[in-house]
Amino acid sequence: MSTARTALETEEHQALRAAVAALGKRYGRDYMTTVIREGKHTDELWAEAAKLGYLGVNLPEEYGGGGGGMAELSIVLEELGAAGSPLLMMIVSPAICGTVIARFGTKEQKQKWLPGLADGSLTMAFGITEPDAGSNSHRITTTARRDGDDWVLTGRKVFVSGVDIADATLIVGRTEDARSGKLKPCLFIVPREAPGFGRNQIDMELHAPEKQFELVLDDVRLPADALVGDEDAGLLQLFAGLNPERIMTAAFGIGMGRFALGRAVEYARTRQVWKEPIGSHQAIAHPLATAHIDLELSRLMMQKAARLYDEGDDIGAGEAANMAKYAAGEACVKAVDQAVHTLGGNGLTREYGLASLITASRVARIAPVSREMILNYVSHQSLGLPKSY
Repeated sequence: MSTARTALETEEHQALRAAVAALGKRYGRDYMTTVIREGKHTDELWAEAAKLGYLGVNLPEEYGGGGGGMAELSIVLEELGAAGSPLLMMIVSPAICGTVIARFGTKEQKQKWLPGLADGSLTMAFGITEPDAGSNSHRITTTARRDGDDWVLTGRKVFVSGVDIADATLIVGRTEDARSGKLKPCLFIVPREAPGFGRNQIDMELHAPEKQFELVLDDVRLPADALVGDEDAGLLQLFAGLNPERIMTAAFGIGMGRFALGRAVEYARTRQVWKEPIGSHQAIAHPLATAHIDLELSRLMMQKAARLYDEGDDIGAGEAANMAKYAAGEACVKAVDQAVHTLGGNGLTREYGLASLITASRVARIAPVSREMILNYVSHQSLGLPKSY
């Protein structure tokens, strides 16, 4: 598995991958399942990853980051996931929020947030999805209106990860264009304790350290500097955060798929029912080989997306990031499914840590955008086919 990766990666990337893999191995799946079972958060792993500079590897050096990009950050999440200890908030805090603030925030916003996001002492959530506006961001009804020098936000958000541990949430709202009267998207930093900013935990079948919340913004008053960047560039800023989100979701899926595949391969090598280990039978070996191929192909597209994004090609990165997220989501689900089948009854035991992934692996398929919407994107943007909506 290592040959295909190292041939395309710099020595620095190889070293980063090895170092993060070593960190992940020290924690592993047992750490993650214990944290989930006890209702805790991954504070220890988050703190150590931050101390080693992994959480902010994509953020500017002048604000305490590593000066890298999505290529480096995706390696970190993938390797932690491959060890069984993915940090979902990496997708949100440094990748989405950190990137948006680094690219479009004011000098004051950068100074206030980026050092903390880089060293892990500050965490930021991201709220875009609404009850009646899932993949259709044009239907977002959370609005921001001016009141003197302040902004007043009103609306609802759902499926917002980690609000309970986040110091603030980057909220996607809409403001009225003074010239056209139409609503345009804008991004606002909402502190956790802002008056009128309420949260309710959503009861999920998905077991993870990161909880999901519904947010209610009831006339939340914010100062003028809560608006990120230029009011007229909200759509550009929004997509600047969504491409990293897709790249990192791909890394999340690839890491999880690699973990499941690794468990299955180890089991197939040693589990002996007849004369030979079960891995010698093609009915076992070939599906595992196929899962490996799919994961490797997904990584190639993720690497392409990360490189295009880091080079400033937002349009090219958008296409590649969507494809990478789609491919990784499919590969992850198939790898987990095949791993469970390979282990049989053992695949459903707590000892092997695979059963919980049956649900978790679906995350990469449905979030942050469904595979069907990605197929719509590719149909329209890549193939030039007409829209059905």
